Amino acid sequence: MALKGRALYDFHSENKEEISIQQDEDLVIFSETSLDGWLQGQNSRGETGLFPASYVEIFHSGLSANHADCSSSLEGSLGTQVSLYNSSSVASPARSGGGSVFLSNQGSFEEEDDDDWDDWDDGCTVVEEPRAGGLGTNGHPPLNLSYPGAYPSQHMAFRPKPALERQDSLASAKRGSVVGRNLNRFSCFVRSGVEAFILGDVPMMAKIAETYSIEMGPRGPQWKANPHPFACSVEDPTKQTKFKGIKSYISYKLTPTHAGSPVYRRYKHFDWLYNRLLHKFTVISVPHLPEKQATGRFEEDFIEKRKRRLILWMDHMTSHPVLSQYEGFQHFLSCLDDKQWKMGKRRAEKDEMVGASFLLTFQIPTEHQDLQDVEDRVDTFKTFSKKMDDSVLQLSTVASELVRKHVGGFRKEFQKLGSAFQAISHAFQMDPPFSSEALNSAISHTGRTYEAVGEMFAEQPKNDLFQMLDMLSLYQGLLSNFPDIIHLQKGAFAKVKESQRMSDEGRMAQDEADGIRRRCRVVGFALQAEMNHFHQRRELDFKHMMQSYLRQQILFYQRVGQQLEKTLRMYDSL
Repeated sequence: MALKGRALYDFHSENKEEISIQQDEDLVIFSETSLDGWLQGQNSRGETGLFPASYVEIFHSGLSANHADCSSSLEGSLGTQVSLYNSSSVASPARSGGGSVFLSNQGSFEEEDDDDWDDWDDGCTVVEEPRAGGLGTNGHPPLNLSYPGAYPSQHMAFRPKPALERQDSLASAKRGSVVGRNLNRFSCFVRSGVEAFILGDVPMMAKIAETYSIEMGPRGPQWKANPHPFACSVEDPTKQTKFKGIKSYISYKLTPTHAGSPVYRRYKHFDWLYNRLLHKFTVISVPHLPEKQATGRFEEDFIEKRKRRLILWMDHMTSHPVLSQYEGFQHFLSCLDDKQWKMGKRRAEKDEMVGASFLLTFQIPTEHQDLQDVEDRVDTFKTFSKKMDDSVLQLSTVASELVRKHVGGFRKEFQKLGSAFQAISHAFQMDPPFSSEALNSAISHTGRTYEAVGEMFAEQPKNDLFQMLDMLSLYQGLLSNFPDIIHLQKGAFAKVKESQRMSDEGRMAQDEADGIRRRCRVVGFALQAEMNHFHQRRELDFKHMMQSYLRQQILFYQRVGQQLEKTLRMYDSL
C-alpha cells in the first residue's frame, strides 16, 4: 500500500529517473522499502521518480486505491532504475599522482582473486552497515550516514550497501534551525558520514569497545603511540596450487614479532584487509596496496617487486599508532585456524565503528585550539602535500627513465665501446712481425671489461633505483588520499561557520551551534594527528631512502673502479 510522506529537505533531480522535491512538500511513497538508499514516489506536481530515502519522513497511513495501483505498476521497474542509476553514477578514484588505479577484489582481473576463499571462507560476505537505534549525539534521530549511491571511503575502492536508514521523528522534521545539507551526493564530506557526525546525527553507541587517543606533542596534536609496538616481516613468496594444479597462486609468509607463529596469506587476503581499512578509517591515509597485474603474475621479477612493496606497506601499517591496533589487522596477522578466521572475518565486516561512527572512538586533548588557526594549518599542509605530490611524481618519472637507460642505453653504449676496443686488438694482430701480444691482450681485456661494466649498469637498478621507486609509489598513494581527507575538515569548518551565523541571527540555539563546533574539533584534532604522523614517517622514510641510494651508488662505482684499476695494471708491465 502506498504511503503519505513529507520532504524534510530540498532535493534537485539530476537525471530523468529522479524527481525534485521541496522541503515540507507532501509526497506519495509507493513503497517504504528503499533500494540502495532511494525511494520511489510522486511529488505534489504529479511527477513520478526517485528521491533519497534520507530526505523523507513517511507517515504510516494508507492512501487511496489509485495510488496503490500506481505503486504496484511502477514497483517492478524500481530495481532496474536504481541499478541503472547507480551504475552510471560512479565517482572516479582519487588521483594517485600518475600511479595505477587501485581496484577492489570485486571484479578484479587477477585469476587468484576470482575464485572462492576456498578453505578460508565459504563464500562472499555481503557487507552491510549496522542498524543502530537510539538518538544521535545532539538528541536527534540518526541520519543516513552515506549519501544515496555514494562510496564510503576516501579511496572509493569498495562499495557497501547503504548505511543507516533515516527514521526521523516528527519533532526532528519540524525542527526550524537546521544547518543545510550538502546537495552534492558524491561529496566525500557527505558519503563518509562526517557531515552527519558534525551535525550530531550519528547515533551514540551504548558501549564503545575501542578508543584511540590524541595527545598534544611538540608539533601539535599527535596519535598516542601503540602501547604494544611490533613489526612484521613479509618473506618467502611461494607458488601454491589447488584443484590438482588447475589454479595457482602466490602465498607470502608473514611473521609478526608479537606472535608465536608465522601465517601465510595470499594477495586476495591483503586486498580484503585493505577494503576493510578503507571502510573503517575515515580520516586516516591508508597506504595503497601494490598494484595488480593482468599477466605475468608468476614471473620472478613481478613476484619480487610485489614482495618489496608489501614489505613497505606492512611497515607503514605496523608503525601507524591507530591502524596497527585495529582488531581486523591483528586477526589478519595472527589467525591460524580456519574456523576462527571465518568468525573474525565476519566480525570485522559487521564492525559498527566504521566511517562516521569511527569518529566516536577518539579521545581528544582538552587544550583549546582556535579553529581559524587549525584551518590555516590545514591550508599549509594542503599546499605542501600538493607540492610534494608533484615532486614525487617528477622524481619517479626521472628514476623510471634512468632505469630504462641502465637496462638499455647504458649497457648498449658500453657494449659498443667494448666491441670497439676488441676490434682494435684484432687489427693489431693482423701484422704478426709488429704485433705486441701483451698490448693486444691488454686492449682485448679492456674491451671485455667495458662489456662487463655495461652488464653491471644493467643490473644496478635492482640495488638502488627499484627501492627508490617502491618508496615513491607508496608515497604517491598516501598523498593521493589527503585531498579527500582535507575536504572533510573543510566541510566541517563550513558547518561551524554556518551554524554560528544562524545562532547570531537567532535561528539556532547557541548550545546546538556549540555542539557542532565541539564535533568539528574532533575532526580537526584527528586530521592534525594524521598530518603529524605523515611528517614523522616522511622524515624517516626519505632519510633511509636517500642513504640507501647513495650507499649503493658508492658501492657500484667502487666496483666499476676496481674493474678499471685491475685492467689498468695490465699496461704497467708492458
